Amino acid sequence: MFDVRSKVSQAILQLLLTLMVIPFVVPLYTMIAGSFKGQGWGNYKAVVSVKMFPYFFRNSAFIAICTIALVYATTMMAAYGFSKLRIPKREVFFWMMMACLTLPEVVLLAPLFKMAAGAGLYNTFWAVIIPISALQVPFTVLLTRTYVDGIPDELFEAARIDGAGTIRMFWNVLIPLTKPMAVAVVVLVLINAWNSYLLPLIFLMDPSYQVVTLLPQYFQGQYNDDQTKVMAGAVLTALPEIIAYISLQRFFERGMAAGALK
Repeated sequence: MFDVRSKVSQAILQLLLTLMVIPFVVPLYTMIAGSFKGQGWGNYKAVVSVKMFPYFFRNSAFIAICTIALVYATTMMAAYGFSKLRIPKREVFFWMMMACLTLPEVVLLAPLFKMAAGAGLYNTFWAVIIPISALQVPFTVLLTRTYVDGIPDELFEAARIDGAGTIRMFWNVLIPLTKPMAVAVVVLVLINAWNSYLLPLIFLMDPSYQVVTLLPQYFQGQYNDDQTKVMAGAVLTALPEIIAYISLQRFFERGMAAGALK
């Protein structure tokens, strides 16, 4: 057993954690330092001065909020069904869903494009929201089901004896007890939805529908490539999710730890 009470063990652990953090800190530092080269704060002023800048943040926020709501509702119902309800062949359906984790986003672009065009959703937010949500659900269900498995069945049996039906047990028993997991799901989905680049690039052709991850294209072209403003745009793009993560960090870590351990 590794004893962290001794000074040697603490020093080794501190060194190990430092080495693990470096690969993440160096790119972040490079991005922030690069954003101030040349014109300094003028790079940020140039990014904010882009005509569509407010619309980019509004569109990204709308996509993120809708995706979070859709994934949260779907995840909680699926986890409830897979964990606490007696559904025929539920394990078969569960592992069919888990198989979707092996599908990379790029492989699905052609069929998604055909489906969006056929359904009349091309160049609408829903052409991005629905695929992002579908790609997030398998992983969030995997975490949440493990968390729900840890809730004693006796609580649901007691609610059933008191006359509660399936829906009422879902609202009055499951939802209140899964708040830490709900925060973890919200943070995970927010990060993925906010950082989505490929799907908005393909499905949102109208400039008024574009999102913050497409902001750098305004400073890159055939005859110009202003990397300082690209990095300034990247910093501004990352700020909302960094603030959200720091604000919800305590609940996020608790939910992730509970969802990873049965």
